[in-house]
Amino acid sequence: MQYQAPPWLPGGHAQTIWPVLFARRYDGPAPRFRRERWHTPDGDFIDVEWLVDPAAPTDATPPAATAAAGTTAPHAAGPERPLLVLFHGLEGSVDSQYVQAFAAVAQRRGWAFAMPYFRGCSGELNLAPRAYHSGDYVEIGWMLSQFRAAHRGPMIAAGVSLGGNALLRWAQEAGDTAADTVKAVSSICSPLDLTAAGHAIGKGFNKLVYTRMFLRTMMPKAMSKLKQHPGLFDAERMRRVRNLYEFDNLFTGPLHGFRDVDDYWLRASAKPHLARIRVPALVLNARNDPFVPAHSLPAQSHVGAHVTLWQPREGGHVGFPSGRPPGHVRTMPERVTDWLAMRL
Repeated sequence: MQYQAPPWLPGGHAQTIWPVLFARRYDGPAPRFRRERWHTPDGDFIDVEWLVDPAAPTDATPPAATAAAGTTAPHAAGPERPLLVLFHGLEGSVDSQYVQAFAAVAQRRGWAFAMPYFRGCSGELNLAPRAYHSGDYVEIGWMLSQFRAAHRGPMIAAGVSLGGNALLRWAQEAGDTAADTVKAVSSICSPLDLTAAGHAIGKGFNKLVYTRMFLRTMMPKAMSKLKQHPGLFDAERMRRVRNLYEFDNLFTGPLHGFRDVDDYWLRASAKPHLARIRVPALVLNARNDPFVPAHSLPAQSHVGAHVTLWQPREGGHVGFPSGRPPGHVRTMPERVTDWLAMRL
C-alpha cells in the first residue's frame, strides 16, 4: 500500500488521534445499521450490526433474533452479492470511525456488510463468565460459520487491531478449510506480537493516553462481570490495575483459559503462525503505529505464499488520514477492499 500522510498531520500519534476525533468517515448520509441477536452454544449471546440498504424504508425493523443456540442466523444479506464481515478492535463499536468508513465503502461497492460485537461490547453485559480476547479463534470461527450459513454469496472478512489478530489466528487454525468459509481475509493495524505491543502501550505517552482510554471502559465492565459472577477475580486487585499487562494478568488471561498474561500474549499472537495460513490474507501495519512497534512486525520470512504484507511508513493506528483539514479516513478502507475484491 502506497500511503503518505498529509503534511499538516505529522507523526504516529497525530495520525491516530485526529481521525478518531475530527476526520470525515463517509461522504453523504451516515450508514444505517440494524441490530440482530445471535444465541451462542454456551448460553450467551452475540449482537450483530447489519448495514441497512439505503433503499430500505427508514422504519424497517430488525429480523427476529436467532431462536436457539447454534442455529443459523436468519438475516440473509443480499443473497448473491459479496458480504464483508468486519471484526472490531479493543472496545470498538459501530460508532468507531473505521467501522463507519468500511461500511460506507462497502455500501458504495454494493456489498452487504456486517459487524459482530465481541462479547460485552454491544452496550449490554454478556451472560457467561468470560469476555473476549485477541486470540479467540474459536469465537471467530463460530461467528463466520453463522454468516456462511446465512449468506449464499461470496464472503470476505477483515479485522481491525485486536479483531485482526483474532481473525488471523482463526485462518491459521482453520488451514485449508478456511477457504470453505471466506475468499480472503485482512488484518489492519493488528498487534501480531502481543507481548511487544502490550509492553509498548504501557509506557510513556501511550500509557497516559491510550491505556487510560481503554481501562476507562474495561475496568467497570470487569467489575460488573464480577457482580454477575462473584469470585471470578479479586476486586481489590482490579482497583489497583494501572495498565493492560495487569488487567490481562488478572482478568483476560485467566478467564479465557490462559495461565497468566505472559501465556496469553504468547499463545494468542498471530505472528508466529503466519506461514500456516492457506487463504489469501492481507496484513496491513503502519510502521509508525504507536501501539505496534515496527521492530515487532512480521518480515517476508515469517509468512507463506498466501500472505501479503503492507507496511507503509506512516498511518498511525487505524488512522491513515488523507486530504485537506479535517481530512477523511476512506483511503485505507478503499485500498483494503480493492485488495479483497480482487480475490472474490
